[in-house]
Amino acid sequence: MPEAPRARRYSVFAIAREALRQHKGWTRAWASPEPKSRYKVIVVGAGGHGLATAYYLGKNFGITDVAVIEKGWLGGGNTGRNTTIIRSNYLQDPSAAIYEKSRSLYETLSQDLNYNIMFSPRGLIMLAQTEHEIRGYKRTVYANNLQGVQTEWLDPQQLKAKVPIINLDGPRYPVLGGLYQARGGTARHDAVAWGYARACSDMGMHIIQNCEVTGVETEGGQVRAVNTAKGRIGCDKLAIVVAGHSSQLAAMAGFRLPIESVALQALVSEPIKPCMDVVVMANTVHGYMSQSDKGEMVIGGGTDGFNNFTQRGSWQHVEETVRALIETFPMISRLKMLRQWGGIVDMTGDRSPILSSTPVGGIFVNCGWGTGGFKAIPGSGWAMAELVAKGTPGPLAADFGLNRFREGRFIDESVAAGVAH
Repeated sequence: MPEAPRARRYSVFAIAREALRQHKGWTRAWASPEPKSRYKVIVVGAGGHGLATAYYLGKNFGITDVAVIEKGWLGGGNTGRNTTIIRSNYLQDPSAAIYEKSRSLYETLSQDLNYNIMFSPRGLIMLAQTEHEIRGYKRTVYANNLQGVQTEWLDPQQLKAKVPIINLDGPRYPVLGGLYQARGGTARHDAVAWGYARACSDMGMHIIQNCEVTGVETEGGQVRAVNTAKGRIGCDKLAIVVAGHSSQLAAMAGFRLPIESVALQALVSEPIKPCMDVVVMANTVHGYMSQSDKGEMVIGGGTDGFNNFTQRGSWQHVEETVRALIETFPMISRLKMLRQWGGIVDMTGDRSPILSSTPVGGIFVNCGWGTGGFKAIPGSGWAMAELVAKGTPGPLAADFGLNRFREGRFIDESVAAGVAH
């Protein structure tokens, strides 16, 4: 298929002009070229993190001889299978820094990409339903204030004012307060991937779908090429950004990663009239929920208790999650489930990501985001692009190297992740 011409700028004037021309002037959002024999950088994984890495390689470092290869379709992995939550209220300084960078980039991402990602800074609440959670979340508020992340503590009456449908006196756990980040929110997950893909293609990068990696060639401890379903492709540098499949790609290159892959599931209800304009997370009973622009209640579930690579939900977690949320939001007991799905998340021991060089020269890895990958896409791509371009991590990625596991420098975010692991 021939490459698409340079993308036209989207605007209200372009829409009006095309409306008069029966919309015959639109071009493809991104090209679908055949792979070249060699690239300066190959990014494996055309999800949000991989596309963001490629985009910031071009934007920040002028590196555009890049191929983003994907075994399936663009954005078909976790990027299109999450609950779209964006926040940065993490406890540890390295985590708060990279997530806040990401959240701030989300605020202007539609303008940067000239593509509406439907970013909605509606606010996010993490409920405290035990005395232990009160202490933990207040500690996080204090830490966030020192980090420059805007969060605050709300008492039950303030929570009720923001979320009228909430039940403060649940049968098991009352709502005792909550951590509130006013500038948190949601975005359209597919649009994030599409916007980055369009911008990458416009810079001349190649996005190659249905191109599964079957092997990694190395020589003298240095990466040389990848073998794919579309043939051998040489490269100077290789970025592995494939979430739950990272351990499989690492094994092809001859090293191991300290991650486990498990399924995380979610579901949505039938659409209803607007009743909730914030995101609410409840860790004690385990459930989190927001309302989409279409009116669906978007509900996050838990991770499976065993390693697997499935992309579907399980009735056990549907029942557990819905039961927990009905205690806090009784009105949803009357709703029907519209659909459910699962994603393959990559979990590290400290529940923090890995952005690192590897034992093989020229190979870099971005993985371990666990249940928090979507909110980190712009910041992750920004930090990963700097790592790949320079060969050494910048300030955002410096603490997330593989060597932290050998040295015992864990970045423990098991509580701030907001879900039961």
